Amino acid sequence: MKYLVINGSPHKGNTWKLVEYAVSYVKELDKYAEFSPHREKVDVVYNDMGWADGLILCSTTFNMRETALLKNLIDHFCYLMHRPHFFTKKALFITSVGGVGAKGAVKSITGSLAAIGFNRCYSYRVGTASWNVYKPNEKVKKQLRKVSEKFCEDVKGKKMHYPKSNLLIPYNLFRGMGRYYAPGTEYEAADGVYWTEKKRVARAYDKGIPLHLYQRVIGGIFCFIGKTAGKYMVVTYKK
Repeated sequence: MKYLVINGSPHKGNTWKLVEYAVSYVKELDKYAEFSPHREKVDVVYNDMGWADGLILCSTTFNMRETALLKNLIDHFCYLMHRPHFFTKKALFITSVGGVGAKGAVKSITGSLAAIGFNRCYSYRVGTASWNVYKPNEKVKKQLRKVSEKFCEDVKGKKMHYPKSNLLIPYNLFRGMGRYYAPGTEYEAADGVYWTEKKRVARAYDKGIPLHLYQRVIGGIFCFIGKTAGKYMVVTYKK
């Protein structure tokens, strides 16, 4: 399988040490793994995310969030939150923190990845209380190996998981509103092209991802709301 590794900081400190362990576990579990390192340009990162079956992402926790550098990268992908991709992809996010707040970084990154379509996001967080001399103990290595194994086996198994129902709300609101931005309309945009594609227009979520019956119902309800609201809430912009 193919994996993309993105370091959310130019500094390779405590968090990177954990990632090196995770990568070694994945290489051990997946003998045919290919890895692509972090690239500098956003479009190249986007292409590598499409190339990879699994994403390993890391960031030190600063003030209960990811680094500014990683936040900047995520911000460049915000448009994908209203026309998501990467539905078959799995991710592993690793963070370390000297004090507290790692939970906030995990919530931020895994939430963003789910919003742009990632099917399953695993995570591992740990307190290091160290400055560049951190050495993971056996307990940490065991925990990290366990979550790395789950991530790797999920990538290799190619199982598609049911999405969380809250993801269906924005997805289907945009699906309903997308027709008002289709080619030929006054405010045509890339969103309109995306949401009026035949493979997408009649489904509550991507066709490759399973849905429960109640999730299809939820999707239908919010698509209807989007259609109705879109008549009166067309988002305009300067051409």
